[in-house]
Amino acid sequence: MGVGELIVMTSLLVFREQLKKFYGKYELYITPAAKFLLALVTILVINASIGYMSELKNFAVVLVLSLMCSFLPTNFTVVIAALVTLGHLYRFSMECAVVALAVFLLLFILYFRFSPKDTLVVLFTPICFVLKIPYVIPIAVGLVGTPFSAVSVASGVIVYYTIHYMNASASVLSTFEEDGALEKFRYVIDGLMGNKAMYVTIVAFVATLIVVYFIRRLSIDYAWTIAIITGALLDILLVLFGELLYNTHLSIIGLILGSLVAVGVAKVLEFLVFNVDYSRTERVQFEDDEYYYYVKAVPKNTVATPQKRVKTIKVPEKAVKRN
Repeated sequence: MGVGELIVMTSLLVFREQLKKFYGKYELYITPAAKFLLALVTILVINASIGYMSELKNFAVVLVLSLMCSFLPTNFTVVIAALVTLGHLYRFSMECAVVALAVFLLLFILYFRFSPKDTLVVLFTPICFVLKIPYVIPIAVGLVGTPFSAVSVASGVIVYYTIHYMNASASVLSTFEEDGALEKFRYVIDGLMGNKAMYVTIVAFVATLIVVYFIRRLSIDYAWTIAIITGALLDILLVLFGELLYNTHLSIIGLILGSLVAVGVAKVLEFLVFNVDYSRTERVQFEDDEYYYYVKAVPKNTVATPQKRVKTIKVPEKAVKRN
């Protein structure tokens, strides 16, 4: 590593340590603020996507709901997001709201059964779809989550495609007669069940998450980097295969650019969570009465943060009196 690279790495490590100390010192204030911002962004994204109920788009209502989420458990944000979505869909079409309610209830059962702590995954997955960077999710969750997190990722994908399909079908649903509720139900359910793009995305994301998870847990050098690159390539291959097989109208440029962004975000996540120095790896072997132990120890990259010191200069009393 050159002198310039060493200086940059040291500066980044110092920044990371200062960030950790800052969070530890002000955690009492940062956590509610982060919950507030997450809820605010989530509700604003929902309002921008399906803003059929003007009352829910009122900024005072959005602010109150976000403030409520900031002082309650993070799972409450998921419930609020679901209720806001149902409110918009009900104003647009009761049939869409009923179908969405059934989908949400099923997803809530699976979510609270397998991955109740993955609130951020459920919320960030639809948001990343809206921001055109959905391929960040399976790689990032594979690095910091568990295989059960696949349930949360799949739930987020289903939520996004459900809302997207209903929003895209607004013009068609408005042509049905007022007493054609059964036809509306059939149209919405058939459209959701036959959404091949959703199935391809779920399979690609779940497979990528699981592969990234198992690779990053291997005791090999640069396991996280290998997991990131392998996950990105696997995700691209699976999505392209689904496009060729089912003609899902995929944007190839969006897939490539989104995967590059995903790799960049994953590398930042690796630096913050799992930054080690493989050049100082040690292998230790010892034994007891029953086993032989082979241990591989990889030291973390750490650096001492500079401390501010205030030096007090005392002036002799004689010098003061003389002046």
